Amino acid sequence: MEFKRSFRTNTTDWQCVYPKVNSWSLDGSGDCCSWDGVKCDEVTGRVIALDLSSSCLSGTISPNTTLFRLVHLELLNLAFNCFNFSSIPYGFSNLLRLKYLNLSNSDFSGEIPHDISQLSKLISLDLGNSLFGTLHFPTMGNLVHNLTGLKELDLSYVSLLSPIPPMLANFSSLTSLKPGHCKLHGEFPVSIFQLPNLEVLHIGGNSNLSGFFPQLRWGSPLKSLHLYQTNFSGEVPTSIKNLSLLNELIAWDCYFSGLLPSSLGNLSHLTLLDLSKNDIQGQIPFSFANLAQISTLRLAYNNLSGDTLEWVVNLTKLADLDISGNQLSGRFPSSFENLKQLTWLNLSHNDLHGDISGTLWNLKNLLGLWLRSLNLNGVIDVNNIFKLENLIFLSLSFNNNPFTKSFINPTTSKLSFLSLDSCNLIEFPQFIEHLSKLVLLKLPNNIIRGTIPRSMWKDSKESLRYIDLSHNLFTGFENNQTNLPLPNLEYFDISSNLLETTLPVPPPSIKLYNISNNVLYGDIPTSICEGSSLTMLDMSNNALNGTLPPCLGSISALIFLNLARNKFDGMIPHIYPDGCALRMIDLSENQLRGIVPRSLGNCGMLEYLNLGDNQINDTFPFWLTELAFLKVIDLKSNKFHGPIEGHPSQLNFSSLHILDLSNNSFNGKLPSMLLQSCRTMKVIDGEGKLAYMNIHLIIDLSFTSINGTDMTYHMTLKNKGTEREYVKILDILVAIDLSSNKFEGFIPELIGDLKSLRMLNLSNNFLNGSIPSSLAYLTVLESLDLSLNNLVGEIPQQLASLTFLEVFDVSHNRLSGPIPRGTQFDTFGSNSFAMNEGLCGSPLPNKGTNVDNAPPPPSFTIDNEEESLFDLDWKIMLAGTGVGFLVGIVLGNLVIDKKSRWFLRCSKRMARRWNR
Repeated sequence: MEFKRSFRTNTTDWQCVYPKVNSWSLDGSGDCCSWDGVKCDEVTGRVIALDLSSSCLSGTISPNTTLFRLVHLELLNLAFNCFNFSSIPYGFSNLLRLKYLNLSNSDFSGEIPHDISQLSKLISLDLGNSLFGTLHFPTMGNLVHNLTGLKELDLSYVSLLSPIPPMLANFSSLTSLKPGHCKLHGEFPVSIFQLPNLEVLHIGGNSNLSGFFPQLRWGSPLKSLHLYQTNFSGEVPTSIKNLSLLNELIAWDCYFSGLLPSSLGNLSHLTLLDLSKNDIQGQIPFSFANLAQISTLRLAYNNLSGDTLEWVVNLTKLADLDISGNQLSGRFPSSFENLKQLTWLNLSHNDLHGDISGTLWNLKNLLGLWLRSLNLNGVIDVNNIFKLENLIFLSLSFNNNPFTKSFINPTTSKLSFLSLDSCNLIEFPQFIEHLSKLVLLKLPNNIIRGTIPRSMWKDSKESLRYIDLSHNLFTGFENNQTNLPLPNLEYFDISSNLLETTLPVPPPSIKLYNISNNVLYGDIPTSICEGSSLTMLDMSNNALNGTLPPCLGSISALIFLNLARNKFDGMIPHIYPDGCALRMIDLSENQLRGIVPRSLGNCGMLEYLNLGDNQINDTFPFWLTELAFLKVIDLKSNKFHGPIEGHPSQLNFSSLHILDLSNNSFNGKLPSMLLQSCRTMKVIDGEGKLAYMNIHLIIDLSFTSINGTDMTYHMTLKNKGTEREYVKILDILVAIDLSSNKFEGFIPELIGDLKSLRMLNLSNNFLNGSIPSSLAYLTVLESLDLSLNNLVGEIPQQLASLTFLEVFDVSHNRLSGPIPRGTQFDTFGSNSFAMNEGLCGSPLPNKGTNVDNAPPPPSFTIDNEEESLFDLDWKIMLAGTGVGFLVGIVLGNLVIDKKSRWFLRCSKRMARRWNR
């Protein structure tokens, strides 16, 4: 009763089935052996079992819990309750008679008490948690070394951070072993497969755990085997036929290779086989026709080939078939007529061609049908689609699929998710108007012209959550009615069309709104701010005008804001509250005035700030140093003024990749303190994969999470003497542009510390003094522009060691002496050195004295860290080409010369190698 009083019961908890403790009472006989969940020994009357699973308990277990007084307990089950992430109490050593202990899925957290490892009589131990469990233990071996009599062990989602102990191979009684999602690492002991009684082995979700199947002598009792998301590799051996009782094998997202053994067809009890996302090759064995019990078969995203699916005919219990993402060829199969139980069918991304088989339309139980990218042709009779009365998901994307116009008005269709991306549609499919349960509609990348019909949502106003009409030729809305009568719409992408109208205002439920790349005009109404859940707003590349609504900065959920390349004027909104979630702001190429709002400092997660090409009149916003994640600052072509160097603030731009302050009126010395604080620019990352700067948005919609929406940065940079538009920007691009200001004084030697710089432009200032030799430390530099200054002295000979330098411009200075020889300097034209009367040597007419006999430039030591980015087998190809690394691999450059096209082809091959 004391234990009962320490908790409350919560019948609203989803895990709650029945509050067993409600039957506990001292009224009447007070015999606890009759209470729900309590079992007593029939001879002694002592409590030997306490089963309170799913009993709606809520609270925390006290360290002095009375449970530990029940020293005769042989079974304790507290699973599926809510203990509020409290610790499991220490004291189980009092219960040395325990045989069954189940504390699973009860919201415990912290370290598992060590005295549980002393319960040597345990037969079953279940500490498995849900996905959100936070239990941990130092090593798995220390937990189980005394529990040699275990038959069942479940540690799912317990953080162990250790190898699987080989001693488990001696636990001959084990029938079930489930250490899935435990952060295990190392090599899986292959001898565990050979345990004589093992029926269940679930080790999936341990991404650092490697292993392979044994070739001989392994676990004939095995019934369930989960290896998904591990580093298991090698071939599936012929000996798998020994697992005669196996009913499920789940091994997706591993590293299995080779051929599928025909012996898999001998597993007559197999009901589930999932080998998706491996590197398995060859044909699907025809012996699969013998898998008479199989209901789920998934072989997606391998390298399987073959031109027939006739083996499917006999699989009459098949409910889920996914063979997408392979190299299956031939005509679309006609062998589905016997698959009456089929509910999910995915044949996408293969080389099947021809018309859709008529047998598909007779599969009345189909819930999902995915036929993406199959080279299908012919006209699809819409009436056939509506024969599938239970169909919820349909994807025909990336096919040439026009539809018949005439059809019977459907009244019973359950179709909710329809994807017709890239189907060469030239008109809006009329049957969509009659889908009363439509939730998601994808029609991007077609050639649909004219206005968007309001009848599109005639029957689905309430249900529609997601609409993508991007990359078509829509010119407006029917009757020019831009209000969207869709009260529950959350995702609306109508970008890259020809919309010439005022801004359609989405409902307050909207979370992602993209209407960029159209011809919209007029202003932004303040009602846009009613969308308190708005996460992503992109109206860039239109002709919108007027002032920005002051409320824009107050949308608490907003992460991505892009209003670039419009005609907005007035002030930037000044209210950005504490906790502002913005990570990307692009207001470039407008006519905005005033100053940069100080309250932007409340946007602590901001990574990208582009205010370039406006009329902002302000001094440098030093408070930006408070934004620890800021990667890009672009303030170019405004009216910024005043000095930057010498400001008393402690600067810290530790994450900065790109700084563009060009075409302003900054003055004073070059901002040495600012540059010194750019820690990211001091390290060359030679190990990371090629990736683009972006924001990875996870947008929780009411029906799913859109995980993987990458919003890439977009900007214009002056690179190598040319304004270039970067639709995507590689993460390795590190650039500084301070050109066309009024900076004066010397170029500081510390600029050589910024070793990852690829672009440096200090041109058109009032700099004097000499060119620092420390620039030679910028070993990946591709573009260096020091033109239009007052620099004197010689060009340091050490700069000849910059083998990636494609553009070098020191024209219009007062330099003298010989031009360095060798490597890239032999590729620069005379324009790079013009208007420096004292310079001599090739390519200038003035060859100087004994220039041809001058010694080669001194060698320049490059440390391993600098060299590592290019330490691949194609490094020699890059050396001396005169073509910078970045030109080839930044996609979306609008200006690419002939040499760069050659390099682009080469570098794409390099990128594929890196990404393997």
